[in-house]
Amino acid sequence: MFETFFPILILLLLAGTIALTMVFISIFFGRRSREGAKGEPYESGIKPTGDTKERFPVKFYLVAILFMIFDIEVVFLYPWAIIYRKLGMFGFIEMLIFVVMLLVGYFYILGKGALKWD
Repeated sequence: MFETFFPILILLLLAGTIALTMVFISIFFGRRSREGAKGEPYESGIKPTGDTKERFPVKFYLVAILFMIFDIEVVFLYPWAIIYRKLGMFGFIEMLIFVVMLLVGYFYILGKGALKWD
């Protein structure tokens, strides 16, 4: 059992060592600047613009949720494509139903104007 996971252990140790080495090298040799906009929160050295309590439009969240849904679709399509020949016609019909349901939802949100940004 140990022989199986030993290369993974070596890889993790090597990756951790490289990461820690890079962090310490940047601490010792990196340039430090605490002046001006560099000390401002959340803007990474860029002058802040606008109010911090600015509201995001609901469409932003709707597009994010839609992105997640279609990513999940791809996660289900890859394993299906790999074992497609073993499943035969049954697997094809099941995936066809799955894709048609997603397309119905996609056309519904297009009709509601969820993807329009004007």
